[in-house]
Amino acid sequence: MKLFQYLKSKEFLRTIILIVAISLLLVFGLAKWLGHYTKHDERIVVPDLEKLSLAETEKILLENRLNYVVIDSASFNPKFPPQSVIEQNPLPGDFVKENRKIYLTLNPSNYRKVTVPNVLDQTKRQVTIQLKSLGFRIGKERYIKDLGRDVVRELEINRKEVKPGDRLPKNTVIDLVLGDGLINKDTVY
Repeated sequence: MKLFQYLKSKEFLRTIILIVAISLLLVFGLAKWLGHYTKHDERIVVPDLEKLSLAETEKILLENRLNYVVIDSASFNPKFPPQSVIEQNPLPGDFVKENRKIYLTLNPSNYRKVTVPNVLDQTKRQVTIQLKSLGFRIGKERYIKDLGRDVVRELEINRKEVKPGDRLPKNTVIDLVLGDGLINKDTVY
C-alpha cells in the first residue's frame, strides 16, 4: 500500500522530472561536446593530385592540413610523368576532416625489369606468346638461312643481340631472328 502512495506523491513526481531533466541535459551536452570534438561541420575538399610530383603534392596537402601515405608504386604508366601521382584515395572532390591521410600511388621512374627467358630454338608462335606474357612487345622479324622454318635463332634490339638471362624493361620491343627453312625465295610452289 505504501508503494502506491509513494508513486502518487509529489516527491516521486519531482524525482522523475529531475531524472528526465538531468538525462536531457547530459544527452544535449554530450551531443554538443561530440560535435565540437569531432569537428562535425568542418570539412576539407580533397584536391586533385593526379600527375603532380611528390614535392608538389606534399606542398598542396600541407596547405590543406592533410597528411599523406605513399603506398607501393604500381606498374609504370608512360602517360604519367615518372614519380608522379597516378592514384589517390580518397578521390578528388571527396570531403574529409583535417589531418586525414590521403593514400597515394606513384608512377615508378621506369618499367620494371624482366629477365629474358631462353626461347632460342622454339617456334615463333611459342616465343611470341611467352615474351608477350612477360610484358615485352614483338617487333620486326628477320629471316636467316637455317633449316628450321620460323624457329627463333636470336633475339635482337636494334640489331644488337639479346641473350637469355639479360634483364630488360617491360614493354621493350624485341625483334626476332628466324630460320627460313632453307626455302629458296625465288621458287614458286
